[in-house]
Amino acid sequence: MHFPVVAPVRTVTLALTGASGMPYAIRLLSCLLKADITVWLLYSQAAQIVAQQESQWHLPANAGQCTEVLCQQFQTTPQKLHVFGRDEWFAPPASGSNPADAMIICPASMGAIAAIAAGTSDHLLERAADVSIKENRPLIVVPRETPLSAIHLQNLLKLAQLGVCILPPVAGFYHHPQTIDDMVDFVVARILDQLHIPHTLMPRWGADQLSDH
Repeated sequence: MHFPVVAPVRTVTLALTGASGMPYAIRLLSCLLKADITVWLLYSQAAQIVAQQESQWHLPANAGQCTEVLCQQFQTTPQKLHVFGRDEWFAPPASGSNPADAMIICPASMGAIAAIAAGTSDHLLERAADVSIKENRPLIVVPRETPLSAIHLQNLLKLAQLGVCILPPVAGFYHHPQTIDDMVDFVVARILDQLHIPHTLMPRWGADQLSDH
């Protein structure tokens, strides 16, 4: 079972949790905005700590301040990039009457995955994922943990059986990456492909063969 992709995708809820992998999130956010996608950004308190530790990326606790900071950083407007607070229950992602076209959780911690699989919806991030599932909107989860326990695998399987796309950030090497950025781009490209969002992050497999004919 897989969710049908709403075409074209115009609005994406991007959620960040406290798992390692913020370089994926930063690159993904940049690519979504460059593709003229409206982004509703959610993040956990732990995500603020990890963002600072891994990427020196400051995410203010206040949603309004964070919107202002990120709009300046990514040279966009609050109409295209809007941050919602963890308990902002009147935000659009909290209701099935106004969900985004798709949702991406990148990186996704095992704690957030467990909460979503259990349907607890204690915070807006979890509720937005719950809404995506119940409204049959595409939900992509990028889990960042290793090794995986049986508990982790059971929660991921439960979500996959509900149609959630489980997309581990596993880098490929057939395109001969030269830098960490190349490896990040590989994963971000796979995420964008799931939503049919155009990009030029890396060559398509076999594209050179087609050009020869």
